[in-house]
Amino acid sequence: MSKEMLEAFATLENTKGIKQDIIVDAIKAALVAAYKKNYNQAQNVEVDFDERKGNFKVMAVKTVVDEVQDDRLEVSLKDALTINRAYEVGDEIRFEVTPKNFGRIAAQTAKQVIMQRLREAERKHIIDEYSQYEDELVTGTVERRDNRFVYVKIGNVEAVMPHRDQMPNEVYNPQDQIRVLVTHVGSDSKGAQITVSRTAPDMVKRLFEQEVPEIYDGTVEIVSIAREAGDRTKMAVKSNDPNIDPVGTCVGQKGVRVQNVVNELGGENIDIVKYEEDPSDFIANALNPAEVIAVQFGDDEEEKSALVIVPDYQLSLAIGKKGQNVRLAARLTSYKIDIRPESEVEFVDEKTNDTADAADSSETSENVESTDDAADVESSDDTTTVEDSSKEDKTEE
Repeated sequence: MSKEMLEAFATLENTKGIKQDIIVDAIKAALVAAYKKNYNQAQNVEVDFDERKGNFKVMAVKTVVDEVQDDRLEVSLKDALTINRAYEVGDEIRFEVTPKNFGRIAAQTAKQVIMQRLREAERKHIIDEYSQYEDELVTGTVERRDNRFVYVKIGNVEAVMPHRDQMPNEVYNPQDQIRVLVTHVGSDSKGAQITVSRTAPDMVKRLFEQEVPEIYDGTVEIVSIAREAGDRTKMAVKSNDPNIDPVGTCVGQKGVRVQNVVNELGGENIDIVKYEEDPSDFIANALNPAEVIAVQFGDDEEEKSALVIVPDYQLSLAIGKKGQNVRLAARLTSYKIDIRPESEVEFVDEKTNDTADAADSSETSENVESTDDAADVESSDDTTTVEDSSKEDKTEE
C-alpha cells in the first residue's frame, strides 16, 4: 500500500461517489478475512490504516491475564509489564502480525471482498441519489437497445425502459435525447436498477405541471388521466379558484400549452375535460366530443354502472374508433358505461337527466370490457358497454 492507493481512493470518490471511509472499511474487512483464512489464524485481529502513508497493518488483540490458556488470544501479566508497567489484568494489547509475504492468495481474497463491498456501496449511493427522482421527469440519452430494453443514460447511471414503457410510435436511436418518467428506483442481484417510462399516465401529468403554472401551484388540479400511449389521452381537471377555467388554462392561449405536450409525446391526441362532482355531468364531459342526452345509474352503487343515451347520429362518435372514446371515458370516470342510441329508448326525461322505459333488448347491445392492456370490442348492434377493471390510470392529487 502506498500513496498511489490514496490517489486511487480519491479517484473512486470522484468518479463513483464512494467516500474513502467506505473503501478503507472494505479493505480492512478484506485483510482480516484473508489473514484468518490463508494463515489459519484464530486470533482476534484487526487492521489499522495509516491515512498519511496509505499503509495497512494487521494487529492481533490479546487480553492480559494472570495465567495464559490460549497464547493466540491472551498474554500474561508478566509479559505485559515488560511492555508497559501500566498494564493490568483485563487490559487489551495490540501486536502487529502483518505477514511479510501476505501472498497472492491473500491478495486475491482481499480483492474479491473489496469489489463486493464497493458494489454494495455504489448500489446504495445510486439508490440514495436517484430515489428523490422517482415519479419525476428527467432527461436522458439513449445508449443502446435490445429485445427487452432501451438503455437510457441518466447522469452517471444507466436506466432501463422496458418494452411496455416504450411509445409505439417512436424509434429510439443511440445518442437521442429523450424525456422520461422515473417509475422505479431499486436493486436486484446485479445491482441498482432504475426503470423509466414514456407511456405512464403520470408522464402526461408531469408535462402539464411544467407547462401550466396553475397546475404546479395547485390552482388547477388534475383529477384523473386515462391514456393509450402514442394514440390518445383523456385528462379530467378541476379548478380550486372559481374565477379560473381549468380547461382553458391547460389549453393555453391559441392552444400553445397543450400543443407543447402533444409535441413532446409525438403527436398523441389529448382531450382535456372538466371534472364535475355530479357523476352524470362528469360522464357526459368524459365522452366529449360526443353529445349526451341523458345518464342513468344502476341500482348497485358498488358496481358503478351508468346507462348513457346519445343521439343516433352521435353513436359512432361516442363509441369512438374501435371503442376507444368510451373505453377511455370509462377509465377516466371509473364507471361501467353502457351507451344506447336515442331511438332505442321510449322515454327520456331530459330535466332529471334520467332515462325511463329503456328498451330491454339484449340483441341490441355491444359490450366492451376495458382493461389496462387494451379492450376488445364485440359488436351486436348499436349499443356499447365499457367497464374499467383497473384503477391504475386514475391520478389524484
